[in-house]
Amino acid sequence: MITPPKLQKGDTVAILATARKNIDDNLKPAIDLLKSWGLNVVIGSTIGLDNNQLAGTDAERAADFQQQMDDPNIKAIWCVKGGYGTVRIIDLLDFTKFKQQPKWLIGFSDVTALHNHLNTMGFKSIHGIMPVTVARATPAAIETLRTALFGEKLSYEVQPFAMNRLGKASGELVGGNLSILYSLFGSPSAIDCSDKILFIEDLDEYLYHIDRMMMNLKRNGCLESIKGIIVGSMTKMKDNDIPWGKNAVEIIDDVTKKYNIPVLYNFPAGHIQDNRALILGNKVSLEVNNKLSTVVFE
Repeated sequence: MITPPKLQKGDTVAILATARKNIDDNLKPAIDLLKSWGLNVVIGSTIGLDNNQLAGTDAERAADFQQQMDDPNIKAIWCVKGGYGTVRIIDLLDFTKFKQQPKWLIGFSDVTALHNHLNTMGFKSIHGIMPVTVARATPAAIETLRTALFGEKLSYEVQPFAMNRLGKASGELVGGNLSILYSLFGSPSAIDCSDKILFIEDLDEYLYHIDRMMMNLKRNGCLESIKGIIVGSMTKMKDNDIPWGKNAVEIIDDVTKKYNIPVLYNFPAGHIQDNRALILGNKVSLEVNNKLSTVVFE
């Protein structure tokens, strides 16, 4: 996996929209944060565009992303928010110049579509807070993004959780939002799960949807081939009038219990204020135990 160059003071970060529109959200906290790190900021042409739910047409969002990818002065692209729509522009993009001069892509949620696509091409990217979440993000979440971008050592200690499955594993970290991950299987943007550590999180899904998506991972061979699982937040899960009978964590445990792999629950990443940065595509060492479990980026 290819690591984009670490950021240095004086570098420029582009903020743009790949999915949902950004009309009313205040970007000042994100801009001030980047400037406090000694970075310059470029605001993409998609910020402020309004096309129903989306930040402009597919062509407009693709053109903005293409421009920031191709500009050698832009060292990182920070997606302003998620929602839905990123997958609609992937096939409109030309990654030729990106492959020659890779740069960091930052975001989570719907940005998982781009994370997975870049992974298939052999490039690392950063799953972390986005500009619209800076104001409510924890100091730890913000600091871990800086740590990842500036190439410093990244590692985590996670408190015990009753349903953790103990063990050790190492491998390349892949994944992101479960719903997006699931939707990409069978497409050119689908990740290869073989010998990987899989990270998943999700928001606002029915519990039976979680079961359906986990069963898909099982039936397509992903769970058969991975070395371990890291489960982030499962936020604002919904149920039907007739309950499914298990919460999201219990569903994941039920589907994965036949596999002899470590599973770490309650990792601080996803649709929560304490959304810690993860370098997707990077090799990690995972140890799940009864005390402090660890995730170390190698």
